[in-house]
Amino acid sequence: IFTKEDYMDRLILAAALFVITYIFMIKFVNHRPLVVGISALVFIILNIVPLNTVWGAIDFNVLLMIGGTMMLVSLFSESLMPTRLADLIINKVKDIRLIILFLSMFAGFVSAFIDNVATVLMIAPVAMSLAKKLNISPVKMIIAISISSNLQGAATLVGDTSSILLGSALNMTFFDFFVYNGHMGMFWIVQISAIVASIFIYISTKEMRGKVDAIEVTKVKDMMPTYLVILMIVLLIFASFIPQDQKIDILNGLICVCVAIFGVIYHLIRHKDSSIIKTVASEIDFNTLGLLAGLFIIISGIENAGVIDEIAKLFIKLADKPFLLYTALVWGSVLISAFVDNIPYVATMLPVLSVISTHVPFDMTVFYFGLLSGATLGGNITPIGASANIASLGILKEAGYTVENKDFMKMSVPFTLTAVLVGYILVWFIYR
Repeated sequence: IFTKEDYMDRLILAAALFVITYIFMIKFVNHRPLVVGISALVFIILNIVPLNTVWGAIDFNVLLMIGGTMMLVSLFSESLMPTRLADLIINKVKDIRLIILFLSMFAGFVSAFIDNVATVLMIAPVAMSLAKKLNISPVKMIIAISISSNLQGAATLVGDTSSILLGSALNMTFFDFFVYNGHMGMFWIVQISAIVASIFIYISTKEMRGKVDAIEVTKVKDMMPTYLVILMIVLLIFASFIPQDQKIDILNGLICVCVAIFGVIYHLIRHKDSSIIKTVASEIDFNTLGLLAGLFIIISGIENAGVIDEIAKLFIKLADKPFLLYTALVWGSVLISAFVDNIPYVATMLPVLSVISTHVPFDMTVFYFGLLSGATLGGNITPIGASANIASLGILKEAGYTVENKDFMKMSVPFTLTAVLVGYILVWFIYR
């Protein structure tokens, strides 16, 4: 059991456990929740994460958002709206590669306004319906949706938890992401990056050539789930305007869960079909929720042990060289976020940038936006670097598709590096 005096020993052990955990997660793809659960338990036993802090380490807001959205998506799918959207896309676009490209860009747009995981959970049923109708594998389609969703997380204040943290630190409003201090905001920078990076989605689906015939459009059984999805998005946007110190930590999660519960109750009353409860419950992916809960504990452990702090201190040494600091911040954030959840990383780096700002005579906006773009996009590189990726692979696994890490990264790496490079150049020249 480690004490406060054993700082270096605890730091080294925490870093080693973290690396071993991720190696096992990469090696044993089908047993990730078990690997993470055991690792989290070890962190607790060794007192790297004190028992009385475990509850606080888990981000219940994220878990409630995911759980509530899973429930709502189940109702959304049951209404046949995803199938109808799939039919409309097929009839409108017709070319298979363009269908995949269009779907990924549509997912990205939605993700700019709601959580990335929520977006994947809502758009994935459309992709699964498309794949079934076209008799093709849904793997590349789901991956394209996931990485496009992650990219757009930096576009608005509500797109990602990292954006919320940054907005709070800089006292930004929702509209500051569109125009900030008279300059082009992150929203437009992300859109340009998305357009350029999407070229790789089109290239990676070159074997999926062909046209599709027009099909009969499916009729929606009930429009209420669709209205509830829209309501959830609107409520999440309104919630973003509430100052952080005036709203409860799990507000977004409660919104998602309450809207979903209302949808279930509505279905029970209107359709008098109690089987919907079993259907909705079966759609909650407890493996994914358990995996994320374990990761939150592990990340809290390496944060408590000082691993993230030690990495952050490296940036301070470059405070007198703005361009080198900016470069190291963006690309270092990409590398770190490929393996470390971006929420604790961004939360740690924001105070570091605040300290740096007291030692330099220039505007710090370029560094804050560089941090956001690098940390948000870095998680796209690996299957376990972002919650949306974990959720998307969980969906594919439930459908009988196991995705190898190399197959995921064939799409994610070129897409991510291109998007980061475009954002890296734009942010520097706009805000330097």
